[in-house]
Formats: sequence, C-alpha cells, structure tokens
Amino acid sequence: MKQKLVMWSLVLTVGIGSTLFFSFSPVKGSDLFEITKNLSIFSSVYKEIDMFYVEEVEPGKLMKTGLDAMLKSLDPYTNYIPESKIEDYRLMTTGEYGGIGSLIRKSGEYAIITEPYEGYPAQKSGLRAGDKILRIDGKDMKGKSTQEVSSLLKGQSGTKLEIVVDRDGTESAFELIRENVKLPEVAYYGIIDENESVGYVKLNSFTNTASQRVGEALTDLEGKGMKKLVLDLRGNGGGLLNEAVNIVNFFIPKGSLVVETKGRVEEVNRTYKTQNQPWNLEIPVVVLIDDYSASASEIVAGSLQDLDRGVVIGRNSYGKGLVQQTKNLEFNAKVKLTIAKYYTPSGRCIQRLDYSDVDDDGSGTAVADSLIETFKTKNGREVKDGRGIDPDVQVDPGVYSRLTETLVRKNLIFNYATEYRKTNDSIMPAKEFEISDQVYDEFIGFLKDKNYEYKNESEEYLEALTEIVKDEKYYDAAKDEIEALKTKLSADKTTDLQRFKDEVVEILENEIVSRYYYQNGRIEVAVKRDPYIINSIEVLNDTARYNGILDGTVNK
Repeated sequence: MKQKLVMWSLVLTVGIGSTLFFSFSPVKGSDLFEITKNLSIFSSVYKEIDMFYVEEVEPGKLMKTGLDAMLKSLDPYTNYIPESKIEDYRLMTTGEYGGIGSLIRKSGEYAIITEPYEGYPAQKSGLRAGDKILRIDGKDMKGKSTQEVSSLLKGQSGTKLEIVVDRDGTESAFELIRENVKLPEVAYYGIIDENESVGYVKLNSFTNTASQRVGEALTDLEGKGMKKLVLDLRGNGGGLLNEAVNIVNFFIPKGSLVVETKGRVEEVNRTYKTQNQPWNLEIPVVVLIDDYSASASEIVAGSLQDLDRGVVIGRNSYGKGLVQQTKNLEFNAKVKLTIAKYYTPSGRCIQRLDYSDVDDDGSGTAVADSLIETFKTKNGREVKDGRGIDPDVQVDPGVYSRLTETLVRKNLIFNYATEYRKTNDSIMPAKEFEISDQVYDEFIGFLKDKNYEYKNESEEYLEALTEIVKDEKYYDAAKDEIEALKTKLSADKTTDLQRFKDEVVEILENEIVSRYYYQNGRIEVAVKRDPYIINSIEVLNDTARYNGILDGTVNK
C-alpha cells in the first residue's frame, strides 16, 4: 500500500503539470477551472480503483478505456492511438507495413489466405488463395483470430518467418522474408474503351503519395492516347486533405479554390488553393462515387462538381465533412482530433451527421431537412449541403439474389475458384476471360453435395403475412391461396441457378481471374459488367449530354 501511495503522489504531480499546460492554451477562466477540477476528480477515481477495487486492474488498459469512452462521446473520428497501435496508424497514413503481402480471413478454426498481393513475399513464395495457415514460426494457429494471425505475419522488413499451410490435405512449409508492403493507392489504371480512348484510374486511398501515383497514371494513359477519363473513388474512405487538393489540381487552373477549413481555433481556418499548373484543363472527366466514398474523396468529387469540371456519377456519398489532425503525446502515443469542418468551393459543408449531441453509442443525428441549404456551382447549378455529395447521374447497382448471397457467404464460389486453379495452370487474359456453359455446369456439379439452404425474401414476407392472417382468424378462408403462393415462391436451387446465372457468373469470373491475375485481374474482368462504368462511358461518349449536365441544360 505504501508503494501505491508513493506512485499516486507522482501521478498527481504529473496531473497538476498537465493542468498547468492548459493555462497556455486559449481557454477561458471558467473552462480552466472546470478542467482543473475534473482532472483532479478523474485522478482521484483512478487512484481509488487502483488501490481498493476487489480485483487487480491493469492501469494502462483501464486508462485507455476511459480515454476511448471520452473521445467516443465527441465523434467517431477523434481517437487515442497508443504506442502499440502506431503501426496501424502508419498503415493508415502511408499505406505501408512490414509483412508478407496477403489478405487473410477466418474459415472454420483457422485463417486462410484469400488473396496474395502480386509481387510481394506471399505470392512470390507460392502461397495461394485457399491455403489454410496451420503454424507460423512453430506456433499453432488453431482458434486464433484473424487479427492475431495478422499480427504474427507482420513484422520488421527483412526478418524471416516460416508458414506451414494445409493445401489439399497436405502440409507444406514456406519460408518467407518480410518486405515493406506498400498498398497501392492506384489499384489499377488502363484504357477501358479503345474505340473512344476512355481511360480509367481506380484510386483506393489518399495516403501520402496518392497524387504522385495518380499523376504517373495520367501521364502513362495520355501516352496511350487517352482522350476521356473515369476517376473511380468508390469505396475510398479518404485520407490526407493535401493529397485531395493535389489531385483536383490536375484538372483546374493554378490558384483555384478547392476547399476551406473552419474550426473553433483561428489557426485551423485555412483556404486551400491549387499550387501547380494543371495537367489538363480540357479532358472530359467523370468521377465515380458511392456510399463508401468519404472525406478526401468527397473533397475531390465535390470541388470538381462545384467548379463544373467533371460529371459525378454513382450513389450519394458518405457525408464526412470533418477534418482531423494528429497530435503527438508522451510515451510515443498520439491523439487524432476533429479540428474543423471543410467547405467546397460553392460554400457547402457536406457533413451528414451532427455530433454536437451524440447518442450513448456515439452516433450522431442527421442534419434536419429544415437546416439544409442550397448553393450554386460555377455554372449556376443547385447543390445542397448536409447530405454528402449528390451525384449528377444516379446509378442503381441492383441487389444480388438470395441464392448468390448464400453462395458467397458460404464461400462456395471462393472454394470452386480454388479447385479450378488446381486443375487449370493458365487462363485467357483477364479482359477476355469468360465462364463457358461447360464451366458453369461443372460449378453446378460442384454444388451438388454442398449445403446452401436459403429462403427468398418474398418467402420470408409470406411467412410473416401468414402469421398475421392466422392472428386475424382469416387463415382457413385464405389457406389454399397462401399455400399455392408458397409453392410458387419457395426457393428452388436448380431453377434459381439458371434464373440468376448472370450474377453468379459475374462473381465466379471475378474470383477465378483473381487466382491468376490478382487485384488487377479482378478490376479488368469487372469493367465489362460494372453498371457504374457502363454509365460513365455512355455519358463521356455523348458530348452533348456531358456538356449539358455541366451547364445545367440537360436533365440528368
């Protein structure tokens, strides 16, 4: 007990020191008193728990719980980053980590390789999708979570590790040397319409070299004769604000306003303008977004829309109009703070949720319709704030059938692709590869002894309706009709495998191609069926419609 009392004397001193730190911050006197008082209370509670709680507590874990809860009450983006998570933070900001370069997931009691990254140790050593990870450096992986397995696969670049996998019931050992794995910001680029010279750039993230990689892709595509461009930001959750500004700079004049940030502290109020000469001011541009496009993605899409420099196609974006800044703390920790809101050139803030009064679970509330304001683009088109980016052309990607969802969820398409790879050493180039009727029939044969029971959504609604009819005492009168409808709506695997063949084939092609051509192959084979890209090419190849959307004379 004496030792703990001495410890707490030291902690309290540090706490007071921390309190004094606030006196140098722009804090009102009343706030300073509240801060001092509550830090003292927090310190006292922490001390009482540490000394008297019935079970021994881990001080670091307990403090992190308190910090996480405090920050969660503000918004989902304000986070404490302990020293143990700095590598994850580095991955988020740079896209780099030390490891083998592969996606993994849990399957049963073990993790399996799902997709090696081309050119990295996993792929170069011969590891394949479907390999079950049994041991890493002699440690049994049975029952380990995906995160636990991932942590063992990661490590300092240049260090060795041995992975023992199960492939077709046979154990195989692979010795790998970890490398510095760089997740590509530009996942893919190429010409997707040779006749009309339409180029395509898929941008996955806004890490610290994103604009450089996009610039390299644009230069290469220009050399291949590109005359029109699709910039794909779907699924891109954002990243560094400066990288977004630099990417917009490729298409608009030097000195143009891209985004403004406004916060409570004067020093975060900034105007971001383009600093460089543009790459091309005339090339027609389409920007693809969906409901997972957020933050920096929305800055790019929103500014190009506000400046009438590109047509935005897809689904309403996520709606994250907040800016974070990372501050260094003692003991190599960091805190990521929301410091400002950002505003696109029209003056709108696209933040969808209000966190000024968060729920217990940290959720914000949608900005009320009565508070939504209308702004004007450069050409006078109306755009609104508070709802993310509303695309100029909406795309309905549709939904997959219950059959297809079940085949994916049960990993049956994944497993068939793994079997296909074992018996086929090569396939056609990704752009040319197609599932033949023979291969599809073989896939149906593969499914024969597999369990993939499912109910159609209409069946579920009918079951619910039947219960309501029974409760209302009408079932006897409607029984024959209900049973007849149940028979017609019941899922039939044989029929559904033909009825939904096109969507099953789409996913099957994608999965098989990934076994040979990895991520690039997935994108190349998806292009021909992707409704977003089909819409983009149609708009780009119709000059009157493209120009009319931007000047507001054509109905979207």
